[in-house]
Formats: sequence, C-alpha cells, structure tokens
Amino acid sequence: MTVTEPPVVPFASSAAAGGAPFVTVPVAYDGILLAGFGGPEGQEDVIPFLRNVTRGRGIPDERLEEVAHHYRHFGGVSPINGQNRVLKSALEAALAARGIDLPVYWGNRNWAPYLDEVVAEASSQGHNTLLAFATSAYSSFSSCRQYREDFARVLEETGLGDTVTIDKIRPFYDHPGFVEAFERGVREAVEAFLAQGIAAADIQILFSTHSIPTADAERSGARDIDWGEGGAYAAQHLAVAAWVMDSVRQSIPEAADVSWELVYQSRSGPASQPWLEPDVCDVIAELPARGRKAVAVVPVGFMSDHMEVLWDLDTEAAEAAEEAALAFTRTPTPGVSASFVDGIVDLIEERLQGRPNAERPHVTSLPGGFDVCRPGCCENIRAGFKPAAAGVAP
Repeated sequence: MTVTEPPVVPFASSAAAGGAPFVTVPVAYDGILLAGFGGPEGQEDVIPFLRNVTRGRGIPDERLEEVAHHYRHFGGVSPINGQNRVLKSALEAALAARGIDLPVYWGNRNWAPYLDEVVAEASSQGHNTLLAFATSAYSSFSSCRQYREDFARVLEETGLGDTVTIDKIRPFYDHPGFVEAFERGVREAVEAFLAQGIAAADIQILFSTHSIPTADAERSGARDIDWGEGGAYAAQHLAVAAWVMDSVRQSIPEAADVSWELVYQSRSGPASQPWLEPDVCDVIAELPARGRKAVAVVPVGFMSDHMEVLWDLDTEAAEAAEEAALAFTRTPTPGVSASFVDGIVDLIEERLQGRPNAERPHVTSLPGGFDVCRPGCCENIRAGFKPAAAGVAP
C-alpha cells in the first residue's frame, strides 16, 4: 500500500503545497479573497465586536467598554467596513481594466461579512482556488499569521478543507504601490512647513504604527533571518521610513535637516506586559525640549483611515501636539489611491504568472516577502502554534 505524505503547506494550492518560499509557476486562481479585520457598524455592535476581537482572552465587558468609547465617539461605526467596500469595488474595476476575470470576495475575521460565510459562498459558486489579500502589510502574528490561522480554522469548521485552497499574497510593506502615499504625504508636509517659515531643523517626522507585544515582535518574520531588535515587524517599518525620508530628501534638499523616528500607538495590553515603544503621544510631548516647532505624523503601519488613525492620531496625537504648541499634520494612508489599487493587482499578477522573486518590485533591500511563510514565523507565544494556511507548519 502506498502511503501519501501530507502536504508541507496545508490548505494550499498544488504550486504552494511543497513549501518553497516563492511560487514561480503560474497558478490558475479562480477567486480573490479580500480578508479584513472587521468593525462595528452601530452602537449595538460595539461590545459584541470587541468580544470577537478578544475571544479566548477572558476580558470582561467592563474593560472592553474602556476601548468601546473610541467607537462610540463615532456613533459606534468603524470606518473600516466602508473602506473595504470601496476597496473591493476599486479592485474589481482595476482587475477588469487589465483583463483579469476574477471575482473578489470580501470577508472579515471579527465582524460581518465573516470569512467562513464568504469562503462557503465562493465554493458554492465553483471558486475553490483562492488567493487572499490580507489588509495588513507587515509581518507579525496579528498582521499575518493570525489571518493564516483564521483561513485554516474556516476551512476546518466549514468542512471545505478538502475542497478549497487558500494561498496568501506576500507581505507588501515595501511594494511601490503601498509606500507611494507615505512618500508623497511626507514631501507635501515638509513643503508646507517650510512655506510657513519653519526651519527644516525644527521639523519632526514621526512614522507611527500599531504597537504589539515585544515578545510577538521578536518572533515576527522568518526565524532564520537576523532582523535585529523588534524582529521583522520593527525592521520592516524602519526600512520603509528610511526609504521615504531618502526619497523626500532627494526632492527637497533642505529636508536633510529634518529629523525622523519610528513610534508606536494603540497599545491595548496590560501594563505588566512589555509592548513596543515609544508611544507617539509621549514623543510629541518631548519635542519642544528638542527644539522642534512642527510635527508630521505618518501612519506608516496602516492601509486606510480606520479607527486607530481617526482616534489615536487625528484625535489624541493632534491634542498632544496642540498642548505642546506644535504645528501638526497627519499625512494620508494609501486608501484606494490608484497607485495602491494598481499595486494590489500587480501582487495578484505575480502569483497568476509565477513571477520570479528577482523580478518583483520592492523599495527596500530587506530579505523575506515570502509567498509561503516559513516554519515557525510570527509565533504567538501566549497561545502557541495553531494550524495555519499559506505557510510551512508549524
């Protein structure tokens, strides 16, 4: 009797199942899965949504209400679902413009439309070889592996694990289509401050991203790569910020005197648990002592203007800048800009065509950007490894 070995990568297309880091043969995907975080769309949704986000952690509703006020301030509505509806439409139009006849299915991890319902819908329509675009650009548990675990969970719980395969588009943090908005935003911010008579040396650029537990950061990215302090998560953000500043300085010579650093926001863990620092508002409060008169906050970790941008930056960071008597601006996220949407189609075409890694566009020199995540990457030390699609086990 012949014993068939299980695939190295569970729930993967035949091209990705062998575990090679890059898929360099064409794959006939028949659907695109736009995988989002999800968000409430009314006051009555807020606590149930936050229960979903924190499932398995035993957080009481009283503590969830401390976070809920961010959503309640905006009528209980997170902008993220609306933004993903617009992105889905824009992506469908961009695919059609290039002659790519693929349906786009949108499903969320934490709120309707849920991933399990959407994957089942895709399968019912005969679309079983899916390529997922997760709406997070960087490598970490919460921004990559958790999506992959949800794909595996959905396929197991729906009983579609023997029918549907889900591959995942590589981390796209340094794709030109993603970073263009940040470069343009910093350039316009510097030009505006200079036009107001603020000297370049008095301007501070703060590249802000979501803080994560330090233990998760240290385990982010492929384990056989030395990413330095903060793992791949910190290294990727720092590399993008450095590229943005180098580009701005090439177009604005005075910007050579503009200072910048990477900061973090939206911490949600207990005080006893170390998270990545420094906090954006803490740094803003220190800027007058450094001689700064203006600050531009760049939401480099975010794809669109969702709640962490609207509340933590447009509200709290802006208030911190006002208290510090600093001129303040917050630069745009990629959103549904033409360059970003076209960049997503580029990423889809990479996998449809099996484009070699050497021919794929990127703006940093960091290694990685794997089509198939490497063994043990982006571990959640608190929960251990769970089955995950689109990567070599564990």
